[in-house]
Amino acid sequence: MEKIAVIDFETTGLSPDMGDRATEVAVVIVDGGVIVDRYQSLMNAGVRVPAFIEALTGISNTMISKAPSAAKVMRELAEFVGDLSLVAHNASFDSKFLDAEWSRINKHRQQEFACSLLLARRIYPVAPNHKLGSLVSYLGLPSAVRHHRALADAEMTAHLWVKMVSYLRQQYCLNAVPHEFLRALQKTPKAQIPGFIERAKCRLNL
Repeated sequence: MEKIAVIDFETTGLSPDMGDRATEVAVVIVDGGVIVDRYQSLMNAGVRVPAFIEALTGISNTMISKAPSAAKVMRELAEFVGDLSLVAHNASFDSKFLDAEWSRINKHRQQEFACSLLLARRIYPVAPNHKLGSLVSYLGLPSAVRHHRALADAEMTAHLWVKMVSYLRQQYCLNAVPHEFLRALQKTPKAQIPGFIERAKCRLNL
């Protein structure tokens, strides 16, 4: 299984375009289907945490006031991730915050995200829903005691990703499941997936 970095942000809101900032970030490195390394840090971006976010995540303004600066954390994150391919659950959210926070330290993302949420919708269409916690429960995967903390959610996403990649390998007799293939698969309509995979097997020698 390809080596990847699974990332999760906790934030003050839904959009950096509306002035929201990251409050915590975590990354787990998955190599050969196993978590081999972790990075996690709260981060002080100089903004207040709204009360409803504190209730959801447990991250308080006191905790943030003692955290390292956002710039320091983002530099450490960039070094930790390197050029590894990225995965997140609802990657459109995490990619926006990563790009916004990295742009503040003049770093620009080169690698692409794959999305475990979009892929799960294709692979598990009958799941009750495709929220991370629901999928973890549905599939009997290791679950964190408290969700909505970055490291716990990154680890659960990693377990989900490994499960889905293993399923694809077994179900479709694939020799390899590269990142670019998964990024294309996550955008493929469910009814077209078998045909897409058969064509990809020939084209990409999977």
